[in-house]
Amino acid sequence: MTEVNTPPRTAQRAPDEAPARPGRWTSIVTARPRLTLLLALVLTALAVLAGSGVADLLGSGGWEDPAAESTYATKALEREFPSSQPNLLLLVDAGRASVDDPAVAAEARDLAGRLAREKGVTGVGSYWQSRSPALRAEDGHEALIAARITGGDNATGRTLDRIAPRYRGAHGPVRVRIGGIVAVRHEMQTIIKQDLTRAETIALPITLVLLVMVFGSAIAALLPLGIGIVAIVGTSAVLRGLTAFTDVSVFALNLTTALGLGLAIDYALFIVRRYREELSTGAAPLTAVGTTLRTAGRTVLFSALTVAVSLAAMMVFPQYFLRSFAYAGIAVVLLAAAAALILLPAALVLLGHRVNSLDLRRLFRRRRDRKPAEAAAWARAAGLVMRRAPLFALGTTVLLVTLGLPFLGVKFGTADDRQLPATAESHVVQQHIREGFPGSPGGGLEVLAEGRATAAQYAAYKQRIAALPEAVRVDGPLVEGDAAYFTVQPRGEAVDEPAQHLASDIRALKAPFGTKVTGTAAVLVDTKHAIAKRLPWAAAIIAVVTLLLVFLLTGSVLIPVQAVILNALSLTAMFGAVVWVFQDGHLSGPLGFTGSGSIETTLPVLMFCVAFGLSMDYGVFLLSRIKEEYDRTGDHDAAVRHGLQRTGGLITAAAVILAVVMVAIGTSRVTDTKMLGLGIALAVLMDAMVVRSLLVPAIMRLTGRATWWAPAPLRRFHARFGLGEGDGHRR
Repeated sequence: MTEVNTPPRTAQRAPDEAPARPGRWTSIVTARPRLTLLLALVLTALAVLAGSGVADLLGSGGWEDPAAESTYATKALEREFPSSQPNLLLLVDAGRASVDDPAVAAEARDLAGRLAREKGVTGVGSYWQSRSPALRAEDGHEALIAARITGGDNATGRTLDRIAPRYRGAHGPVRVRIGGIVAVRHEMQTIIKQDLTRAETIALPITLVLLVMVFGSAIAALLPLGIGIVAIVGTSAVLRGLTAFTDVSVFALNLTTALGLGLAIDYALFIVRRYREELSTGAAPLTAVGTTLRTAGRTVLFSALTVAVSLAAMMVFPQYFLRSFAYAGIAVVLLAAAAALILLPAALVLLGHRVNSLDLRRLFRRRRDRKPAEAAAWARAAGLVMRRAPLFALGTTVLLVTLGLPFLGVKFGTADDRQLPATAESHVVQQHIREGFPGSPGGGLEVLAEGRATAAQYAAYKQRIAALPEAVRVDGPLVEGDAAYFTVQPRGEAVDEPAQHLASDIRALKAPFGTKVTGTAAVLVDTKHAIAKRLPWAAAIIAVVTLLLVFLLTGSVLIPVQAVILNALSLTAMFGAVVWVFQDGHLSGPLGFTGSGSIETTLPVLMFCVAFGLSMDYGVFLLSRIKEEYDRTGDHDAAVRHGLQRTGGLITAAAVILAVVMVAIGTSRVTDTKMLGLGIALAVLMDAMVVRSLLVPAIMRLTGRATWWAPAPLRRFHARFGLGEGDGHRR
């Protein structure tokens, strides 16, 4: 494990050197450190109470655009024709008997009648009532009872919990299993909560061990964990408050844990390491805290702003699944930064030199002073990279581009039951339907017709739909007042390309009445359109704000452009691995998931925003130290070597710890969560070990002193408004 070294204590402060006066912020946060920590403890306890049970209030959907045509049609059909939108399916298994056996039919009709009388259930229908071939398995041993549970995610979940035990299991000659969209989402929500608890159980002790290995001191190692717990607990309370005003996805809890621990550890590592450096020069604890906040504290603030902006870009999308990650991400980033800049300095003032206490590494080595020459190793690595800069720049770029090539074959889809473990009941039901039933009950397209029309007009419109090349069967219309609906069965799977083309073709047909198309394929078409329409805005927000913040930090025009390009390049391996593993199904056995042949449409957007922000986190750490040294000496090459020497071990340690947290999240049994955790873990490691260690110093060597160029007006702007780490001035 990489170790963050404290400089030798021989570098003492000169006797005649006056200690720097604490800055205003230092004076504020360290004036009453015990009171500050006590208030933090009280607020954290209140946040625990406020955030308790938040998972039960979160939704498991949110992938649809609420303003889309398919969303409007779905709500209208739910209102006018409840039986057209079943979200609950009872798979009735007759064993070796036929579903047409009199005893089986009688029991099934009784089950359907009881279900129709349940509160909160409407639109009950069954094979035994309609004799629809789509509701009967091709082998004749299984058939379906379909219904709709009314209400939102939480209401439908409560209704399902109430009624499911009454129907699940053996009933005379039949056995019943529960499926449908509502069952899939409810089971997904339950599994996510269980997996999150397991992930925290895995991540916390491993993280503590790694922090002890990094810091040596058990006292120093506990500080980042404390900051992380404050951020996680505080964000849970924020999410609980947000549920009173808007929908929030249960998936956001995973991001809360991952970023809460990861960023808190990053920020605490950077601040504690700098504090220990200052102590080693002979500075008093209060003076060391002041210097740390003026240098590392500014870097942490910049880092938090860049990560928050990357996450805030998801607010431009209409899907509450993405917006939820923005809510959770912004809250946890700001809380982690606030805790690192307020609570951590207070704790460091109280601890003083005791921050180095309880060096547990002595238990595993004979002599305390036998340390690997990490600083020298990073200096040699930086020298090698800069001497062979063209080779390393070209080689790493080719490697990253090659790893990203599989993403060129990405296929976007929707989240369905295959997100769940193969043994999950709702997954088993949907798999039986896919493999054993003609078509896909509830998986076709629905066409809502609004406005007065004659039977002849409906018939002519139906014929036009049936004439489309991707339409297999058209049923209907079912008329209710001035509204009617048709059901259309597409060729192939419900979300395949033919089904998407069919949805677009139906929308293009002219009719003497208003029409709206919904169904799984139509929802996917609308979702992809909503993402594509707003993606340039999100990318522009991230790029422009990142360029501005990095310019304010460095005063250079070239470095911000380099930062954006290299950050994006660092994500190629993640996107390539996502397609190769999760879409194409490689490693599905060892990783324990069922491949669906596609990637959920919103997930790459989420992964980009999170991973880009974390990459900027490490980029800011490295650039700030290079800038500090360049301002002090004016030697570009020496500044790059010094920056990598000082931060290489720190960034590597932070990346490994964050990767551990993300891998713990990636042990989830829900495929999207597994993809998120493992994908971002890979992105973080590639960024720290390839981009920051090899590509950045190589590129900066090639650009030379031109790296720091800016036109005169921008130099004056930076001189007035820029913020950088360190107080040194170029000689």
